[in-house]
Amino acid sequence: MTLKYYQDNAQTFFDGTVNVDMSSLYETFTKYLAPGARVLDAGCGSGRDAKAFLEMGYRVEAFDASSAMVELAREYTGLPVQLMTFADVDWKEEFDGIWCCASLLHVPAVELPEVMRKLADALKPGGVWYVSFKYGEGEREVDGRRFTDMDEEGLETLVKRLEGINFNKLWTTQDKRPSRNELWLNAIQRKFEN
Repeated sequence: MTLKYYQDNAQTFFDGTVNVDMSSLYETFTKYLAPGARVLDAGCGSGRDAKAFLEMGYRVEAFDASSAMVELAREYTGLPVQLMTFADVDWKEEFDGIWCCASLLHVPAVELPEVMRKLADALKPGGVWYVSFKYGEGEREVDGRRFTDMDEEGLETLVKRLEGINFNKLWTTQDKRPSRNELWLNAIQRKFEN
C-alpha cells in the first residue's frame, strides 16, 4: 500500500520535499560525526539529506524501498542509491551515523522492534542515530500510506529494548514544509562504546 503510493507519486513527493530546509536537524546530528564519517540515509526518499551529507564531506550510502524514488534519488545525488527495505538491512557496525528522517514511520508497529534492532546493529560503537516520527500514538492510513505515529513514551519503550543504545536528545518540531502544520517527534540516539 505505502510502496504503491510512492511508486505512483514519486515525482510529486520528490518535488514537495527535495528543497525543504533541514539544516537545523542536520546540525543536531552532524555535531556527533567526525569529518569523513560514514553515514547511512535509511529510507532516503528524494535523496535530499544524502546529498546534503555528501556535500558536507561525509561518505554516504542510501537506500529506499521504492524503485521510482531510488531512480530520482540516484539522479539527484549521483550516489548508487540501493533498492531495499528496512527488513533487508544486515550491516554489522559499519556506520558512524544513521539517518532515518520520516522513514521508519512507514514500518508497521509490530515490525518496528526488529527493524530498530537491525539498524542498531549497523551502527558502530560510539555512533549517532537520528529518527523522526509524526507525533502521536498508534497506526493509521492516510491517502494510501500507512503511518506508525510515536510519542515520547512509545519511542522510549522501543529504544529500551535495544542493547547499548541510549537517548542523547528527544524533542518535537513543527513540519519544515511551509504548507504543513504537523508535529514531529525527533530523537538523537547514541550507541555505547565497547
